[in-house]
Amino acid sequence: MSQSYSKTEELAKSSLGRLLFKYSWPALVAMTLNALYSVVDRIFIGQSCGVDAMAGLTLVMPIVMFFSAFGVFIGAGHSAVLSIRLGEKNFTACGRLLGQLISYKLAFFCILPPLVFFNADTVLEWCGADKVTSGALECAEVYLKTVVFSHLFSHLAFGLSAMQRAEGAAIESMICMIIGFSLNIVLDALFIFGFDMGIKGAAWATNIAMFASCLWAFKYYLSGKSTVKLKLSNIKFHRGMLFRPAAIGFAPFLQQLMSSLIVVSLQLAFTRWISDPSARTAQIASLGVFHASLIFVLMPILGCQQGLQPIFGFNWGARNYSRVLGVLKTGFAVTGVLCVVAFAVQVIPPFPTILAKLFISSSEVSLIKLAASDLALSNSMLWCISVNVLATTFFQSIGKPIVAITLSMLRQGGVMLPLIWFLPYFLEDKSFAIWMAMPVADVLCCLATLPVLAKYWHFLARAAAAINLGKKKLK
Repeated sequence: MSQSYSKTEELAKSSLGRLLFKYSWPALVAMTLNALYSVVDRIFIGQSCGVDAMAGLTLVMPIVMFFSAFGVFIGAGHSAVLSIRLGEKNFTACGRLLGQLISYKLAFFCILPPLVFFNADTVLEWCGADKVTSGALECAEVYLKTVVFSHLFSHLAFGLSAMQRAEGAAIESMICMIIGFSLNIVLDALFIFGFDMGIKGAAWATNIAMFASCLWAFKYYLSGKSTVKLKLSNIKFHRGMLFRPAAIGFAPFLQQLMSSLIVVSLQLAFTRWISDPSARTAQIASLGVFHASLIFVLMPILGCQQGLQPIFGFNWGARNYSRVLGVLKTGFAVTGVLCVVAFAVQVIPPFPTILAKLFISSSEVSLIKLAASDLALSNSMLWCISVNVLATTFFQSIGKPIVAITLSMLRQGGVMLPLIWFLPYFLEDKSFAIWMAMPVADVLCCLATLPVLAKYWHFLARAAAAINLGKKKLK
């Protein structure tokens, strides 16, 4: 066990800046490449297949996010508990957590994908697909039915990747994502431009890339190099280990689920308040640009949070409160800077137009202008979300699921969702009112999160001071 412990010992002793960089940049690359699966699909489709295809892909987006919510529920919860158990040096529990994660993923595959596949028309209608052009509806149905079953491989790959990061194998986790992303780009170009397969080609490129990532993730655990060992006997549900990962994973699950609901609400709001089908389709295509660009600019922030998670969890499990406080301070500074950068590249001209042109053919001048305007408005207060993002990561990592759930739901479920539906009743420009819900929610959420984070910050400061005082007395 000494070798296993030496791999995680740096979590307790290395300098925080160096440690955060070491864990964040591979996590950043992995998270970015994960997100770029869908972003690259939208770039290829938007440039080659037109507005209907972009809108169709956007209509499928909340369904994919719904699937991802279950993946986050399983992966984030188990990886957070794994970090804590490694801090406690309980390697038997770590092996069982790994096996249980795989069991959850297999159970997911047997239930959700078949339900969606055989009810695709109904599910798409729930997303507003019956209110757009027939071309957009056809594209949405083709993409959904082609890609739905491959989520088994993506869930296994992303879940095992999260476990690798939690045990300190951040580079291996990053490589897993690099393999899938690189293959996805090559196959997108081959299937869409070479074989002229259109949106179905993008779906098949994603399927094959996800399968390759899954194989690589299993290769790491079967190679014997991992700290946590994968045993066939552990691939089952373990009594006494079901609640804690589920409780911790419930916060990011609800957050992702609420993100899906927000996208559905935006789509339905556009179909509710905009009478012309072509104008509705244009707004939904613009929503696709917004979501893809937001994913891209938020990846550094989320990568930083992934890097913080094992450091928070390990040192909280080791009761090293002074180090937890140091990680919190460092994380607050880095997350704040990254949020300001994310705000700048989506709001300050000419960046919104440049981002829009990535996903829209240059011939669609009016759509580019619309998407750039929507980007600038919706992200105008994005700089202030750093407080909520960091607080959610902190409480999730230290095993405080109720607090994490409350904070993760605050921005989207507590504020943004009601605003999407009510603001159009009070403003004449309905599209402006719908997009305006986002910056208003950002500000209100920041103000509500500050007191909660300050309370725990004060607790950590007092605990660290008490420990330091005790050490001085012993000397």
